[in-house]
Amino acid sequence: MTDPARRRVLLVDDETAITATLAPFLERSGFTVRVASDGAAALAAHAAQRPDIVVTDVLMPVMDGRELVRRLRAAEEWTPIILLTQVDESFERTAALEEGADDYLGKPFDPPELVARIRAVLRRSAGAARPLAAAASLRGGAIALSRLGRTVTADGRAIELTPKAFALLEHLMLHAQEALSRETLLEAVWGFEFAIPSRAVDHRIAEIRRAIGEDPGAPRHVETVQGHGYRFLPPVEGI
Repeated sequence: MTDPARRRVLLVDDETAITATLAPFLERSGFTVRVASDGAAALAAHAAQRPDIVVTDVLMPVMDGRELVRRLRAAEEWTPIILLTQVDESFERTAALEEGADDYLGKPFDPPELVARIRAVLRRSAGAARPLAAAASLRGGAIALSRLGRTVTADGRAIELTPKAFALLEHLMLHAQEALSRETLLEAVWGFEFAIPSRAVDHRIAEIRRAIGEDPGAPRHVETVQGHGYRFLPPVEGI
């Protein structure tokens, strides 16, 4: 009998070698797992038994992961979705998030990292009618960020950010209250196609802090996690 307290994961991947090892690992981590081999099978599985979260590969036959995201969101289904992708280009990941995915994880990955991402996404989506990734604007503390207009205000005052600083702030707000490493932020904002030192993250964080008038020693919004990276402190809501 299925334990009703266990969160339900729909795992979607056409590679049986992956699902045969990953599904048992997720089960041992405290989830109930159902497996689908492509996006079309996942749609049927989702309709039959609503999962708490979908973890899906991107490149699959019949229906790929991005099309699965589009179909679910078009049907006003806001189940959280994590994409597993081998595509390194940052614009591909950005497009997937804008289409309604909640997070992504590049292949190859460590299964414990996926478990951490699943739990983080489930925490963020608890009680939300729709995911932050589907919101046109974000608000956290005194900061409001328009994803469509590409504008930011702090305490009602319009501020100017470079494109990379804007993307970094957006990513931090989408993962509010999570400690994100510099490497994670580099991958998310710059992409692997750029050979950029992690200090690039620090420079853009300094730009954000200057723009919003924040003291790094007493942060209200962007906190330094010593030896690791950064965290957006206030809870964030979609507007």
